[in-house]
Amino acid sequence: MSEIIKAVILGIVEGLTEFLPVSSTGHLIVVNEFINFTGPFAKLFDIVIQLGAILAVVVYFWKRLNPFNRRQTALERSATWDIWKKTLVGVAPALLVGAAFGKRIEAHLFNPTVVALTLLLGGLVLILVEGRARHSRISSIGRMNYSTALAIGFIQCLAMIPGTSRSAATIIGAILLGASRTVAAEFSFFLAVPTLLAASAYSLLKTDLVLSGPQIQALLTGFIISFGVAWLVIAGFLQYVAKRDFKLFGYYRIFFGVFLLVHFLR
Repeated sequence: MSEIIKAVILGIVEGLTEFLPVSSTGHLIVVNEFINFTGPFAKLFDIVIQLGAILAVVVYFWKRLNPFNRRQTALERSATWDIWKKTLVGVAPALLVGAAFGKRIEAHLFNPTVVALTLLLGGLVLILVEGRARHSRISSIGRMNYSTALAIGFIQCLAMIPGTSRSAATIIGAILLGASRTVAAEFSFFLAVPTLLAASAYSLLKTDLVLSGPQIQALLTGFIISFGVAWLVIAGFLQYVAKRDFKLFGYYRIFFGVFLLVHFLR
């Protein structure tokens, strides 16, 4: 299998799973094994396709995230700054905990068994938490206070355990704290931008690879594919949660977790 085809496959997987509550890490582990894509370049590739997914969030929500848009009214600009302030408050715990314990977590918990077990547990929680979503009191990010944003940020730290899913952790946390499904999904997207950018930047700084021409082509291909697929997923996911619950994702996590346990422990 050529490197370009591998790049396309992994770009699709990243774009599909990064912002859904199903764990992109778990899926990339499985796909990387099946297509025999491992080593230092594979780690760099995972970072680059994650950046493509992050860019999709920025582009999709650009009108709401750009506070310097001259076409915005004063009220709209104030709402944009409000999103950013709450996002920065929400991301602070992950940055602090990641800086303090990130290396230890990666060294001791980054294995298929942990991923499978956290997929199973997260799936059960997603199913059980649905009862709270019917009684939401936070109908917009503007109605979310800073203490709630900070609490969601602390819950996001659980996503440092591989397989938890950053999206699942923030969505579950937001719903438990009173947010509607749509608000939970949107705030999860907004938190992804600084959280994943910081993690990606840190990982890139540690990389000292000298890339070949085909490798650069593979990186660009994966980045573009991941961006395009992630943009479509964001649009579809927001439409989905506006009308349906998260139970489907919970059942899928349980199925995928069982699959991983059977596959890696056989």
